[in-house]
Amino acid sequence: MESKRARLDRYLAKALQIPRKQVRLLLMSGKVEVDGLLAKDMDLLIDEFNTISCDGRVLQACSPKYFMVHKPVGVVSATKDDEHKTVLELLPEAERSGLHIVGRLDLNTSGLLLLTNDSRWSEALMQPGAHVSKEYLVTLGNPLTEEYAPAFAAGMYFSFEDITTAPARLEVLDSHIARVVLTEGKYHQIKRMFGRFRNPVVALHRSRVGGLSLDENLAPGHWRALTRDEVQQALRDIGS
Repeated sequence: MESKRARLDRYLAKALQIPRKQVRLLLMSGKVEVDGLLAKDMDLLIDEFNTISCDGRVLQACSPKYFMVHKPVGVVSATKDDEHKTVLELLPEAERSGLHIVGRLDLNTSGLLLLTNDSRWSEALMQPGAHVSKEYLVTLGNPLTEEYAPAFAAGMYFSFEDITTAPARLEVLDSHIARVVLTEGKYHQIKRMFGRFRNPVVALHRSRVGGLSLDENLAPGHWRALTRDEVQQALRDIGS
């Protein structure tokens, strides 16, 4: 999802369908306001969340939205799908406009999924160099042994893509249940890593992204808005 930053003069020319020279006159005459302040700088960078008005007419007024969703199994991480219910359809239609998904979960994976209309926030979380940790609870078909944790910590080589996974942390919680923390998200990575031990993943649930954990009171299929602190909390371990 690309950021929507643009120069003020270019935005006004497009929004008002007028030549750039006319935009300059509007700015010089004090008819343009950005976030309630007089704007005369043509090079001023604005984004989709700045409130922009011209001669008293509001051209743009959009607020950032951030949601956490407890995605159930059987719901797809997509904005549109012909076969399955999408995660966006879990929200009221009035809230869906402009939202995109921050990372994805497979059809058969449950847990924390984030939605926003803030492209810079989602890019910060998802860019490969951010190394944002993601925590999963994994239920296995066969018992776990002491061999698993060192193998996950060392990384695993997959010849098909010619890649070695980044070190991952595995903690055994019960004979068939593990907590796994990744800082990347290769294709079906957790299932493939356990596949090295011929141990099938029975259930997969994401419980945390960065510093933000899934609300324990949020039932599968339910959602809520993030608090201001939680928006920052999600970014807490970027680059660590």
